[in-house]
Amino acid sequence: MSSTAPLQPDPQPVSACTISRDVQQFDLLIEDMEAAMGENWGDLGFEDALAFLEQPEADELEFVAVAISKEDERLLTLIADIIARAKRRDIKVVLIADDVSPAALHQLLREGGDEFVPYPLPEGELAQAIDRLRKGVGPILPEPAAAPRATGDRSGVVIPVQGLAGGSGATTLAVNLAWELANVDSKAPPRVCLIDLDLQFGTVATYLDLPRREAVLELLSDPASADSESLLSAMLIHNERLHVLTSPSELVPLDLVGPDDMARLIEMARVNFDYVVIDMPANMVDWSETVLRAAHVYFATLELDMRSAQNTMRLKRALQSEDLPFEKLRFVLNRAPGFTDLSGKSRARRLADSLGISIEIQLPDGGRAVTQSADHGTPLSEGAPKNALRREIAKLARSVHKVNIAETEATG
Repeated sequence: MSSTAPLQPDPQPVSACTISRDVQQFDLLIEDMEAAMGENWGDLGFEDALAFLEQPEADELEFVAVAISKEDERLLTLIADIIARAKRRDIKVVLIADDVSPAALHQLLREGGDEFVPYPLPEGELAQAIDRLRKGVGPILPEPAAAPRATGDRSGVVIPVQGLAGGSGATTLAVNLAWELANVDSKAPPRVCLIDLDLQFGTVATYLDLPRREAVLELLSDPASADSESLLSAMLIHNERLHVLTSPSELVPLDLVGPDDMARLIEMARVNFDYVVIDMPANMVDWSETVLRAAHVYFATLELDMRSAQNTMRLKRALQSEDLPFEKLRFVLNRAPGFTDLSGKSRARRLADSLGISIEIQLPDGGRAVTQSADHGTPLSEGAPKNALRREIAKLARSVHKVNIAETEATG
């Protein structure tokens, strides 16, 4: 008499997956996934998810549930990459958000999130979201109050910042000045945007821990057809206050944008913001004149060294020979000598006298805290609020705002 071994059922393919830094922090998500998917789901960390989504097994996935908390906002670039990779495989994406800022949430939804469910999960909400995915019904989105919207009712102050030598602190000044202006008045905070016009090697995105989006390159590639809405949709919002147009994600030529297009871009920003801070490239390009003419004040950073002196003289001669408004420049001495450094102060006076300029702003050396804040993607007011450099930039922001308010009231 023959016998047969019992047949083992084939394992069911995994048709869904949670992606998180630590799924154990989302215990309600585990329960709801088990209720909705039974045993047919798995779990991945952020780094593992990127690799898995490139594997053939990913074709079996119906959707992924990306669970993020406030701590994960520093990983937005990585999370956006995961979402983009899932969308390339036609995999639906459900965002599970625990105490995530509206700006970060809207950014991820724009990157390709199909559904949003807040955490802790409301009763039955995940099952309803999965059902909507399967039926192809649009998501129920959170309130879009924090999403950037065109107002068209402003007449913003344009403040470019350009370094006259590498490492002279131009981007540090631009980023922190913009952030201080955005927070200069807690009762009536001005609308502020920061535009990174160093199209090739701009680092504003790094300083604020923001991803670089394809929408920026699309905007700059065809600015003639852009409007205020498309400009604001290409921007990201840092901590619900500061609108940022980062440099493109790809290396592009500096002449990608012409002078007329640049004038249009700046004007679109002006009518939607009270302050438009621009981080300029070190190079002088064909639209540099456009920015200079549009500027209300133009900060030029330099240091106590021969590089800065020579480049300042070159810039001064070039602008004056072309009859351009050199008087708009306000020279900013970075890592200025301290109060008791009499020798350093004497050198600074001799530098200004020899160049025929006035150094109106002197910023102290902020030390390692400045580099650390930049590496962590936070403004100095958050990473090193008592830092001497931060205090001086905050003082500069208050001065700029005070002058602007006074002029507005005088003409008003």
